[in-house]
Amino acid sequence: MIKGISILRPAGSAAAYDRLARFFSALGFEPGRGWDEENSHGAAFLAPLGNLEIVDGEFPSTADLLVEVTALDAVYQAAESWLRAEGGDAAVARLTAITETHWRARIFTVEPEPGFACSFWAWADPLRAKPLAVEGDLSAAGMKFAIVVARWNAVITERLLEGALDALLRSGAKRAEIEVVRVPGAWEIPAAARTVANLGHVDAIINLGCLLRGETAHYEAIYNEVARGIGQSQQETGIPHSFGVLTCETLEQALNRAGIKAGNKGFEAAVAAIEMVSLRRKLLQAELPQGGPA
Repeated sequence: MIKGISILRPAGSAAAYDRLARFFSALGFEPGRGWDEENSHGAAFLAPLGNLEIVDGEFPSTADLLVEVTALDAVYQAAESWLRAEGGDAAVARLTAITETHWRARIFTVEPEPGFACSFWAWADPLRAKPLAVEGDLSAAGMKFAIVVARWNAVITERLLEGALDALLRSGAKRAEIEVVRVPGAWEIPAAARTVANLGHVDAIINLGCLLRGETAHYEAIYNEVARGIGQSQQETGIPHSFGVLTCETLEQALNRAGIKAGNKGFEAAVAAIEMVSLRRKLLQAELPQGGPA
C-alpha cells in the first residue's frame, strides 16, 4: 500500500527557495510536479529509488539527506561550479572534500543554502549490491508472439517456421498466443512486421525468410532493405523483433542452417525473441536490486 516517500524541508525565504530549486536542477534531478498555492510553494525533485532508513549507532553522514549517485566526481564538479557562480569562494567553502567512509563508500556534503545540508555518495566498489548483468529468462509463458514468414524459398522458410514454433511451444507459449503471418518474400517482411508491431497486441515479432545469392546485385539490395526495415521497426515501436532471415550463397548452405547441420535459425530466432521480451519486462519494471548506505 505504500506508494512513495517525500522529504519536506523549509527553504526559509523565497530567495532561498529559488536558489535551492536551481541547485538541484543543475545537478540533474528530474523535476516533479510540485505545487503553487497562495500560502505555499513547493519544488519537487524525483529520484529512481527512495529509502527510509533508521540508524542505530554511528550516523553515515553529517547530513540527514543522502543522495546516491553513479558518478560522484561529476556531481562534485557540478556542485562546485554552481556554488562558485552563485557566491564565489565564500560559497565554495560550504562544500566538503570527497572522503572515504567506514561503510566503503565515497561521500561529500554541500550546503547550497546556509543551513540546508545534503550529502552525495557512491559506493567505492561500483558493482556492490548490483548484478553483473541483467538477462532475460527463457520462459515464454504468458507471452504473445507473431511470426512473419516469407513464402519465397518455402523449402527453407517452412523449416524455419517449424523450428520457431518448436522453440516457443517448448518454452511454455500457448499455440493460441502465436500468430503466423505469411508474406510473399523477404522484401515484404518489414512492412508486415511494422503493421503487427503498431497493433500492439504481441510482445515480440519473429521474422523468417531466406535470400540466396544470384548472379546480380539484387541479393544485396533486398537484404540491406530487409535488415534496415526490421531494425527500424524495432527501434521505433519498442517491440522486440528477432532476425531469422537467412542470407546464403547456395541452397545447400540454407538447408544446413534450417535444421540439417548448423542448427535451425528459426529456433534460434524464437529463443532470442523470448529472452528479449523477458529482458524488456525486467527493465521496464526496474527490477535491478538497489543498495543503500546501511
